[in-house]
Amino acid sequence: MPTISVVIPNYNNASTLARAIESVLAQRHPAFEIIVIDDGSTDASAEVAAGFGERIRYIRQPNGGVSAARNNGVRQARGDWVAFLDADDIYLPERLAAHARWIEREPDIDFLFADQEYREPDGKLLQRAIDASACGRELLARHPGSVEIPIRKDDFEAFVADGFAEIRTLTIPRRTFLALGGFPAEHKIGEDLFFFIRLCAASRKGGVVNLPLAVYYIYPGSALRKDVVLAQRRYVAALDALEPELRGADPGIRRGWRAKLRQGRLSLAYMYLRKGERRAALAAVAPMLLRTPSLTSLRDVASIVRGIP
Repeated sequence: MPTISVVIPNYNNASTLARAIESVLAQRHPAFEIIVIDDGSTDASAEVAAGFGERIRYIRQPNGGVSAARNNGVRQARGDWVAFLDADDIYLPERLAAHARWIEREPDIDFLFADQEYREPDGKLLQRAIDASACGRELLARHPGSVEIPIRKDDFEAFVADGFAEIRTLTIPRRTFLALGGFPAEHKIGEDLFFFIRLCAASRKGGVVNLPLAVYYIYPGSALRKDVVLAQRRYVAALDALEPELRGADPGIRRGWRAKLRQGRLSLAYMYLRKGERRAALAAVAPMLLRTPSLTSLRDVASIVRGIP
């Protein structure tokens, strides 16, 4: 069976860290190792981790952000495959087993994802990842009743444009992660999508397990929700930064990336309109018309202009 190292970045999550670790220890397919990278925490995280003794590897580093923590964790990993879990989320019991079975049967697969649940901190279910994306609904319609759904190169455009890729359900060969350079530490928002698009551009085939294998808890005070406009602006900047290296990518990857960037810019523009910031709204969508002039981009800009009183 494949050896899967689980990397948990942690920054001041003492209240939820034990729950995350316990969810990995409860896996039906045991993790090869659990690596907690403490990103300069100042709370009781070290004491919580110490309670697990040698069942985990606890590594401290100066605060550098979640990407630096994940990247360090993969560098320290000794398994052939790596998976990720944030310290305030959990794995469901089949998380590693479902992917391990697939990898054992198809060891040359480039990556695996799965469905996941979005829940409020009190446990209330909000939605599932696959159902919430256009690509996910299309795959479900093409593979009714299937638990294991292949993702081929022809699917990558839709997967990038409106997919369900989530860090908690990604399993990837360690060597592939290192070859791609890991997560971009310079981007604090959208760093996972940045990496996923690069991964698709370098891949031939992937797969998704049509079962919820992880839970993502939505916290009102998270960085994404403290300032939604700033978060969206940084998200767009991360997508924009991919342009140079995607110039030679497969046309489908580029189309998917452009569709994702278009939606990101439109969402940012409408956020500015709601705040009454008209110039900022136009500035958010103008690059679409300047860089890729088309009837679609002209309509997008016109829709923002119509929204300005």
